[in-house]
Amino acid sequence: MALSAMKTIPRALLEQVGAVQFVVADFPDREILDDMGAKSEFDILGLYSGIPFGEAGIVGVRQDVDRIFLYRRPILDYWCETGDDLSHVVRHVLVHEIGHHFGLSDDDMERIEAAG
Repeated sequence: MALSAMKTIPRALLEQVGAVQFVVADFPDREILDDMGAKSEFDILGLYSGIPFGEAGIVGVRQDVDRIFLYRRPILDYWCETGDDLSHVVRHVLVHEIGHHFGLSDDDMERIEAAG
């Protein structure tokens, strides 16, 4: 489903994403929950982890890979609670996390979602 959702994101944006790794996990780990101040493992649907585009320096070797996490169980729980189309929920999370990679505003992300 995540791959199908990726196909609906504007090509120009995806071409810029580059080497960001996409990871699907059941839940965020305890460290992420604590860092984000989440009260429940269901509170976080996705997460961008890495250095935002434009902030990475030219000099030096990166020790970690930029990653976008999709958390399957919280996404499914959100879908059940809201009744929203599951593919739209996954797309929304992807756009939001890709937006974090590029440092986009909420308005920018809303425009990207509306275009799809």
